[in-house]
Amino acid sequence: MNSSTSAHPNPEAHDPAGLGELEQAILRMVWQQRQTTAEQIREQLHASGRVLKESTVRTVLRRLEEKGYLAHTVEQRTYLYRAAEDGRSVAGRAVQGIVDRFCGGSVEALLVGMVNADVLSENELQRLAAKIARAKTKTGKSK
Repeated sequence: MNSSTSAHPNPEAHDPAGLGELEQAILRMVWQQRQTTAEQIREQLHASGRVLKESTVRTVLRRLEEKGYLAHTVEQRTYLYRAAEDGRSVAGRAVQGIVDRFCGGSVEALLVGMVNADVLSENELQRLAAKIARAKTKTGKSK
């Protein structure tokens, strides 16, 4: 069995906001399946109504790998793709970009904006505050 590993770690994390819709869809599929091939992704896309050539899917997978979202191993000449980081990490980076661009770096401004826009209720905000306080108590951190 021939097995090798390849990842292209990107020292400067790529901005998730720059991912195209197809890239996002494929990345979600990889997160769900944990490990997959280009053919499996192509079949899943086809089942959801997107008919693409396997070469197109391989190109998108390679691009996601170059951006640091995916890594692959090779087993018997088949590339097996897996996520290089989980969805929460990617989401956290995307939110940080929003905070930096639209809220002057203030997470508080983001949360207040989310409450004002009815994205987050005051009750949800209070539950989050309590959860954060508990987490800080457990780790001994305070700001």
